Amino acid sequence: MKAATAKTRTRFENILFATDFSAAAANAIPFIKEIARHFQSNLVALHVRPPVVNPMTQPGTWPTDIEAAKVFDNEHREELLDTFSGIKTEVLIEEGDIQSRLDNAIQKHDADLVIIGTRGRTGLAKILLGSVAEEIFRTVPVPVLTVGPRSDAAKATIREILFATDFASEASSAAAYAVSLAQEFQARLTLLHVVSEPKPGDLVSWSDVQESSKQLLRKLIPSEAEDWCKPEFFVERGDPGERILDLANLREVDLIVLGAQPETGVPGAATHLPIATAHKVVANAHCPVLTVRNK
Repeated sequence: MKAATAKTRTRFENILFATDFSAAAANAIPFIKEIARHFQSNLVALHVRPPVVNPMTQPGTWPTDIEAAKVFDNEHREELLDTFSGIKTEVLIEEGDIQSRLDNAIQKHDADLVIIGTRGRTGLAKILLGSVAEEIFRTVPVPVLTVGPRSDAAKATIREILFATDFASEASSAAAYAVSLAQEFQARLTLLHVVSEPKPGDLVSWSDVQESSKQLLRKLIPSEAEDWCKPEFFVERGDPGERILDLANLREVDLIVLGAQPETGVPGAATHLPIATAHKVVANAHCPVLTVRNK
């Protein structure tokens, strides 16, 4: 397994913020400001709305609807420019399908980070995460920072990073971001691997599992990382989502980093961890979650 490297620093030069002007989207704003100002990033704020002219409205109302939409668009544009005053910001307000518009904006503006806010609902109410936010972080080709409903907007700093992995192919790419961000923000770095509960007849001792897993975690971190942080390694048993959240809460982490798989046709396959884990972490974490695709 290749070690992560911080020889090439993470530089978020072009950030794309997808917003629907909801309270969930607003919760992401302090984190966007913190990251954009730190990296002196360019910011593209994208709002995608339904078409004004559509078969569900009467043709006679179209001129009025179009004019009203222009007014709302201008108000939203001014609101975003005012919100991100001091940050080089371009506002895109478009109509159509959010996924295709987002993909086009990422390519056109060479975005290297997408930031979204989500309500993080669970069960039958997880519409936003299931149909929009989750679709974004499992399909876009760049890292996605998801700010869930429990993220503390008053604590938009990065002093403690938790990287959780099951050693899938995305581990090296995600670990590289975790290491580089730890260096960039002079943050403490914790690595976690969660092991399933033992099955009857398992012959490998827990101590052996812990040691071998910690060795794999150590291989993800370059030796020079000791120059800017003292990585700590944890191997635990149980439900991955619960253990990630427990450790994140215990250490009061400011950022959780996970690997992310490309879309494989399985709805909800959001990260290399099971969908229940990814959804649980995003919905319940008290900090943003960065998902990173394999390069």
